[in-house]
Amino acid sequence: MMDPRWRPTVNEREFIEQALQSDLRVDGRRPFDFRKLKIAFGREDGSAEVELGETRVMGYVTAQLVQPYKDRPNEGTLAIFTEFSPMADPAFEPGRPGEAAIELGRVIDRGLRESRAVDMESLCVVAGKHVWSVRVDLHVLDNEGNLIDAANIAALAALSTFRRPECTVGGDDGQQVTVHDSEVRDPLPLTIHHLPIAVTFAYFGDGNIMVIDPTYKEEAVMGGRMTATINSNGDVCAIQKAGGEGVMSSVIMQCLRIASVKAADITSKIKREVDDYTTEKALQKVKRTPALVAKKVNVPDVTMKESTHSALENQASKAPNDGQQIRIHTPKEFH
Repeated sequence: MMDPRWRPTVNEREFIEQALQSDLRVDGRRPFDFRKLKIAFGREDGSAEVELGETRVMGYVTAQLVQPYKDRPNEGTLAIFTEFSPMADPAFEPGRPGEAAIELGRVIDRGLRESRAVDMESLCVVAGKHVWSVRVDLHVLDNEGNLIDAANIAALAALSTFRRPECTVGGDDGQQVTVHDSEVRDPLPLTIHHLPIAVTFAYFGDGNIMVIDPTYKEEAVMGGRMTATINSNGDVCAIQKAGGEGVMSSVIMQCLRIASVKAADITSKIKREVDDYTTEKALQKVKRTPALVAKKVNVPDVTMKESTHSALENQASKAPNDGQQIRIHTPKEFH
């Protein structure tokens, strides 16, 4: 994902490789330490922005009713789209997606769909006619290395907070679909069985030196890269080896053990942030109603003027004195 025209100097390359031989990295991390991870959510459901160090990726989820595939009439669809802007990295060119964008989308798509993380059957409305098609758009805002892991977390966070409109089926033939507005019926969340976390390893030298979460400069020096997508239970969802030098099977098994631990930590981070977001949204929807309490109203003294009419004289003689108090209920209290 690096610009082939950009190359580190000989001194920079030697400095990075010698530091890695001493288990040190340019930014001060240990070989198997992630950069600081931040997850922020937008005002609308289904939007999330992830910061992994200085790498920033935004994910946005939408859905629409479409006709399902003929071979899977009772399953919805899930599609991943990526956008690389020159604002994020001068190496990215506008227009059609390049190889880097296609590779990024395929790695994340494979980890989500092949592992059946999202329940596709729950997206079916009318078998063979109407299903929900979920689309995840990933926008790279700033590239400072390891876009795969950052984009994967952004996709999972956005999917976890997405709510699709509720719909009902009716009509004379039982095939008419009615999509309800969010003000009428609460939208429904997606059914997510687990969170497949992508953990990327970079190899240096003869493949005996490896680190996770490589930075922009480390990607330019590395001899190869491997991304292991694994959930918190330790199930391997996908493995992507993007060319470069070969890696021994014992090294791959070591990477999977490390990735399992990191996946559990990142999963806890995502769930905690999603729970905080859901709680905050729920509190905003709470409408407090005033209690039905009787109010006391002071009635002033009534003084009637002299009148020759007997009825008025009788009313004047029965007028309340000394600031009499009465209890009444206002109409607003019964709403």
